[in-house]
Amino acid sequence: MAPGGGICKDVIESRITFAEYDMATSSAELRGSPLRKAATSLGGNLGATSTNDVHELLECPVCLNLMYPPIYQCPNGHTVCSICKARVHNSCPTCRNELGNIRCLALEKVAESLELPCRYQILGCHDIFPYYSKLKHEKNCRYRPYNCPYAGAECSVTGDIPFLVMHLKNDHKVDMHDGCTFNHRYVKSNPHEVENATWMLTVFNCFGRQFCLHFEAFHIGMAPVYMAFLRFMGDEDEARQFSYSLEVGGYGRKVIWQGVPRSIRDSHRKVRDSQDGLIIQRNLALFFSGGDRQELKLKVAGRIWKEQ
Repeated sequence: MAPGGGICKDVIESRITFAEYDMATSSAELRGSPLRKAATSLGGNLGATSTNDVHELLECPVCLNLMYPPIYQCPNGHTVCSICKARVHNSCPTCRNELGNIRCLALEKVAESLELPCRYQILGCHDIFPYYSKLKHEKNCRYRPYNCPYAGAECSVTGDIPFLVMHLKNDHKVDMHDGCTFNHRYVKSNPHEVENATWMLTVFNCFGRQFCLHFEAFHIGMAPVYMAFLRFMGDEDEARQFSYSLEVGGYGRKVIWQGVPRSIRDSHRKVRDSQDGLIIQRNLALFFSGGDRQELKLKVAGRIWKEQ
């Protein structure tokens, strides 16, 4: 049999021609999408195909995600996505026959004819996309959920900004402050223990938006340093509407940093590794701390303002 030939096509036609064409990516995701082109190309009727039938055709039986080319099929017509083909060691997850390299070209053609809503429609994105453009859009959709900005652990929680603010407060016990100016004191009894996990996070509510102030110790090469930087809880285009300054000093010396807060779309590690913030060498930080320089007592002052 030729790749993408009769078996896969027969399966598609037998299951689609007399069903209802109302589809959902996770059930609700594709519901109500304009599928006129698909119905026309299949010789079907827009109101004639069942939601479950169409959803099952394009859903990988292993990972349950929508399938994108290349879509593979076994000799019995069962399909699997290209990623899962390797996971199942080239064995059909449905009938255990060898998968080989037979492409289900008919199903790929069906997918090409579809126009679907963004999976984040419920969060506010009302755009419609061709099936093969949908995935690319969703990776950068402005309505997609944000990752938790907490830096002290690998937190997998995602959500919108109000949800993440409450999550930081209730689950991570992060300090919350109102106001656009701040003066924080960071104390560490043994500053010679510089580890990547040494960090602090404070959230500020300013101009009706939220900003994350990070302070941590790590190494740049072999040099132990402290770094403070600000992240904005929102998208990059909104973050550019604000500026901030950080200041640290003592004994007649002062170091000042001014910049634009980074969006929490950029991971904490990405911002830190780009060194986009106030960086203080440990020896200078201990000088600012005074005393016998055996304990870190660093005072960091800052201000957030909105650009006109």
